Amino acid sequence: MFRTAVARLARRAAPAAVPKRHLSVHEYVSAQLLQEYGVKVPRGAVATSVAEADRVARELGTDDLVIKAQVLAGGRGKGHFDSGLQGGVKVCFEPAEVAKYAEGMLGHTLVTKQTGAAGKPCNKVYIVERLYPRREYYFSILMDRKYQGPVMVGSNQGGVDIEGVAAENPDAIITMPVDIKAGLSHEQALEMATKMGFPTKAREEAAQTFLKLYNVFIEKDATMVEINPLSEVSTGEIVCMDAKIGFDDNADFRQADVFGKRDTTQEDQREVKAAEAKLNYIGLDGNIGCLVNGAGLAMATMDIIKLNGGDPANFLDVGGSATTEQVTDAFKIISSDPRVSAILVNIFGGIMRCDVIAQGVIEACQTLDLKIPLIVRLQGTNVDRAKELIQNSGLKIVSEDNLDEAAKKAVALSQITQIAREAEVEVSFH
Repeated sequence: MFRTAVARLARRAAPAAVPKRHLSVHEYVSAQLLQEYGVKVPRGAVATSVAEADRVARELGTDDLVIKAQVLAGGRGKGHFDSGLQGGVKVCFEPAEVAKYAEGMLGHTLVTKQTGAAGKPCNKVYIVERLYPRREYYFSILMDRKYQGPVMVGSNQGGVDIEGVAAENPDAIITMPVDIKAGLSHEQALEMATKMGFPTKAREEAAQTFLKLYNVFIEKDATMVEINPLSEVSTGEIVCMDAKIGFDDNADFRQADVFGKRDTTQEDQREVKAAEAKLNYIGLDGNIGCLVNGAGLAMATMDIIKLNGGDPANFLDVGGSATTEQVTDAFKIISSDPRVSAILVNIFGGIMRCDVIAQGVIEACQTLDLKIPLIVRLQGTNVDRAKELIQNSGLKIVSEDNLDEAAKKAVALSQITQIAREAEVEVSFH
């Protein structure tokens, strides 16, 4: 769900590439990790309060500073805060300015082109020394399905929207696959530096930087390491001015240190709770909640809702071995969305028993005191027992064997709920 410019760029270079599951971390975490591998980054530190930001700024011992809002979204520099502050990246010409900008950032919501209108909370700021680049480049390493391994992507046009560069001047984008078994060689790294246009005296340091970044990529199970810009600064050094790293969720068991720095405040809280309950959930913009077992059936259910004039509020796959408690958790998550005006349950009982789902549905209705219509379509293992449980529950649950009819009823009842809400009339369906 995290789709960065480099992921889309990869699809342009290799149509077969698909986005991978990953953990995204804040810029300051990425910078700390790069430092551990000997990669040069600007001196800096993170702060969670105005007073701490002021202290960090003064301790850095330089008048030229940059303060950056730590929000997991692109376009921070052009974003705006609900405090009225414009821009999530600010240049400061004296330490005292840092505190002023920190006050407008910390505890406020930043809206960028990637966050949507809701924006994301800013709970931390990253204060770094300001360096002066002679040249700016773009560099990344990412997994590419077409090449069945890592690919280096680079350009001599860094510090700008790389997607725009790719669209307007595709020849400015350099791609170079790396044999994951052999690893990145010094010769290949030097070739990449040459093709990207580094001057002769800077090529060796650039190549060494690529080798170190590749070590981060492999050893930390990254799906992407993106540096924009990678700069040759006024001292002649090659410095990673900004870093974004994504990590493979499947490697969390061996990257506990990295995954321990996950910031759940930047994520959809429904998705966070779903992950804790071991449910597969993705929030959408519609108003008909979906509870389904199996990803394929979930997609089909959403399609049928759409075909009947409705809009699904979520993708939720309870899997093939959900417990009654997980089903109840699923209902809590779906009903926590105030836009949801009906819930459609569509279960095909193979490994998953219909009676377990039915019991979970009943307990959820009783526990949560649902005020919205619930349509249940069950087929498969123990379906007769499930129908019996629902019938004897005393709850007004709409039972339907045909999926298309179930979807039609969900759409119709959802519309009734919305009308009642607009008229401020309370309607109980249970």
